[in-house]
Amino acid sequence: MTRKLSFIKQRIIRLGSLLLLIFSLMAGFSIPTASALTSEQKLVYEVWRIVNRSYLDGTFNHQDWVSIRQKALKNLSNKETAYLAITEMLKSLNDPFTRFLEPEKYRSLQVNTSGELTGIGLQILLNPESGNLEVITPIANSPAEKAGLLPHDRILEIEGVSTKNLTLDEAAYKMRGQIGTVVTLLIARDGLENQEIIKEVTLVRDKIELNPVISELRLSPEGSLLGYLRLSQFNANATSEIAHAISKLEQQGATEYILDLRNNPGGLLQAGVEIAKLWLNSGTVVYTVNRQGIQGSYEAYGPALTNDPLIILVNQGTASASEILAGALQDNHRALLVGETTFGKGLIQSLFELSDGSGLAVTIAKYETPNHRDINKLGIKPDQLVSQPSITREQIGTDTDIQYQAAIKILDNRHRSENESKDNS
Repeated sequence: MTRKLSFIKQRIIRLGSLLLLIFSLMAGFSIPTASALTSEQKLVYEVWRIVNRSYLDGTFNHQDWVSIRQKALKNLSNKETAYLAITEMLKSLNDPFTRFLEPEKYRSLQVNTSGELTGIGLQILLNPESGNLEVITPIANSPAEKAGLLPHDRILEIEGVSTKNLTLDEAAYKMRGQIGTVVTLLIARDGLENQEIIKEVTLVRDKIELNPVISELRLSPEGSLLGYLRLSQFNANATSEIAHAISKLEQQGATEYILDLRNNPGGLLQAGVEIAKLWLNSGTVVYTVNRQGIQGSYEAYGPALTNDPLIILVNQGTASASEILAGALQDNHRALLVGETTFGKGLIQSLFELSDGSGLAVTIAKYETPNHRDINKLGIKPDQLVSQPSITREQIGTDTDIQYQAAIKILDNRHRSENESKDNS
């Protein structure tokens, strides 16, 4: 009886092995063990696993992700070929925000969100529809701003090299460099009647200050004390800086606020969420949706630093974390938005450090405003649409700033109505 059971057990094991072999052949892939992989293959496999587990689109751009892996694992002779295979594998997703970062570029990206860098001071993106390298906005007081570069300018060449085949990080890396060194860009811009203007711009690299907040107490035409806040990006300092600015303006007697998010390209998701909480006593800040359709949310529990009236200024350069903040305060009826429809970047990336010191940025989710608006490629429409030609930094918040003046008018009308109501009572 024992011998018979042993024989049956052996037959079952052999049958299982045969079925596994048949399945592997039918599926078109092998199941390598960790010890059978080279160091280059392990790195490719590491990237593949992260994307396989985390990427927002479960169809992987409607392709067989396993066969993409098998193709990438072939002919890897050194680290450079592994990096190239990873880049090609990610390119098949047709998502410019999901990208591989070589070690030096990975460290560079970390610096960009943490404090300071040297370069020309441009926030850029790869337009997913046209494939063009475009300017989101120049950083305040940077060489790029002083040279007159504008949102939506297209960067055709960097130092004579076409940007057509460059990744976002390769382009950013080429524009960074030591203080005092020179970089030349070939820029295309839409002129009158959509005539394309092409010009060469030479810039001298400098230290880029990333203090993200400008604040000032002003007197409105109606005599109210106005707190003006300009937020240029959502880096690691943004939340504490904006909280400090609001508290100081409250102590100075501010009774109404303008928050200027124009040409703010975003940055850290968490900073956008935390700054929204500073203005809200309660309510949802943002929903995040992954590829399983599972929704997470960030909630505000208060108390807000101020309950005074708030206007937010937005334009086509208002993107990403800026849109999270603007959408949260608009949907919670905490603020009115004035200006132009925002950029429309509603995707969330997570950064992964890889085993060899390189990095991987992966689109892991999309976000929706508290009213479940998906703004990716659509943007957020302001409550009052006010178009405005590009203005210089010196003109922002002045009599020539049409959008700023429209916000002032809304606040003054509100102030006047409140005073009339008090007089009538």
